[in-house]
Amino acid sequence: MNIILGNTYADKITGFKGVATGHCEYITGCAQTLLQPVSEDTTKKPEGCWFDDQRLDHVTEAAQIVIDNGSTPGCDIPAPVR
Repeated sequence: MNIILGNTYADKITGFKGVATGHCEYITGCAQTLLQPVSEDTTKKPEGCWFDDQRLDHVTEAAQIVIDNGSTPGCDIPAPVR
């Protein structure tokens, strides 16, 4: 599956649905996508989850989210620290 960031996907197993905000491929061949669910409460940010790409179905009725970050590229939160 060709994941497009900004599109909405649903996990085939859990039904978890969210916007693809990150994607990674490992040297072992595993490809995963970070899904960020949309929050009903604007004061809270629900936690996103990583899923193997083969578990995802594209939600075609949801519009793609496009963010113009040409003047302010970069991440929205600091990288995790172990």
